[in-house]
Amino acid sequence: MYKRLMKPIIMAAIGCLLSSNAMFAQVNPTTPKTVRGQITEGPALESSKDNWAIITWTSNNPGGTEEHFGVVHYGTDPSSLTETAKSHIRLNLSHPYTVFRVRLDDLKPGKTYYYTVGSMGSNGADDGIKSTIKQFTTTGEPERASR
Repeated sequence: MYKRLMKPIIMAAIGCLLSSNAMFAQVNPTTPKTVRGQITEGPALESSKDNWAIITWTSNNPGGTEEHFGVVHYGTDPSSLTETAKSHIRLNLSHPYTVFRVRLDDLKPGKTYYYTVGSMGSNGADDGIKSTIKQFTTTGEPERASR
C-alpha cells in the first residue's frame, strides 16, 4: 500500500521540478510577455572595415511572434541618430535569450559613429528594448576636404 501511494507523489514532484526549470519549460508563441525585455550582453562592435560594421548584442527573449528584427539607429552625431539598419531573425521561443547581429553598410572610412540598438516584431511593434548610446570608429583614412 505504501509503495502505491509513493509513486504518484514522486511523479508529481518530478513533474513540478521539470516544469519550473527554464530548460524544460515550454513557451507558447501566443503567450504574452511576462518579463520586460532587456539587453543582457553588449551591444558591441563585432567587426568593421572602412565602409561597414557589424553590431551584436544579446537580450532576454522578447516574446511575441517568431519573426523579429534587430534594429540599429546610428549616425555621426550622438544627438542625431538618423540612419537605421535592420536584420531579420527568427526567434526560438523555447530559448531564454536571443543574439542579434546587424550589419551597417555605406559607412565613411575613419569616421566615428554613434548607435543604439533594439528589436521589433515583424509587425513593426517595438519590443521596448533600447541600449544606451555606444560608439565605434571605422578603419581607413578619413576623406580629406578638397581645396
